[in-house]
Amino acid sequence: MKVQVITRDGEPEYAVLPWADYLALLQASDHATQAPEAVAEAVKPALSELTRLREAKGLSLQELARSVGISPHYLGMIESAERQPDAAIKRALAWALGISGWEETL
Repeated sequence: MKVQVITRDGEPEYAVLPWADYLALLQASDHATQAPEAVAEAVKPALSELTRLREAKGLSLQELARSVGISPHYLGMIESAERQPDAAIKRALAWALGISGWEETL
């Protein structure tokens, strides 16, 4: 797990970590099992995070596009915010990336 520690006055104040690691920590914590609705609301990533999420899963653009049923070119356009996917593609991306509830918020 890659973590960046930000300090203030020589004391650690923030820890910054990759989104996928953050989600894994939430799922592993008791907090995530006690209030799943609240946690799900707090951790829904934006569509602008698609490239990072794909890379965190170790998927190439071609692999994710193939699993979703779209062309790699179209997925590249979605990742670069040139196109907005429809609801079916959003659901497929959420499923392929293992993101619960993402399909409603992209």
